Amino acid sequence: MPPIVADTTPLNYLVLIESVEVLPRLYGRVLIPPSVLAELADPYAPVQVRTWATQSRDWLSVVPLRAPADSSLMHLDAGERDAIALSSEQHASLILMDERDGAAAARARNLKVVGTLGVLDIAAGRGWIDLPATMLEQDALRKKRPKGD
Repeated sequence: MPPIVADTTPLNYLVLIESVEVLPRLYGRVLIPPSVLAELADPYAPVQVRTWATQSRDWLSVVPLRAPADSSLMHLDAGERDAIALSSEQHASLILMDERDGAAAARARNLKVVGTLGVLDIAAGRGWIDLPATMLEQDALRKKRPKGD
């Protein structure tokens, strides 16, 4: 199974709603650039997310970029920009990303994008999670999210 690349927000949300373990079941290996790990471990990130970020997992690999991200991606935050660049470098089968601008930039580079809700929908379709209950938790998180994400 080819690896996928994740941006910060889907990992953050999946950790907070205690559904992150669907990722290795769905996709096998998940790659993140160092900037995504830094965002997950940021002092302003929720404690649960920071704690999760400090623990290693055999299905999650931090992979440095071979080259700086394309300058046309500079309008994105570091995690989005680097996740797109890493997806291209690694020929990833898809990228997990929620932010509209980042997802549009990824699609413009012919990358397949799936967001947090897409991951949850697939996992629910396989009977791994209770989607209505998870959606209530996701909705509560969305109301706390800053505008523009």
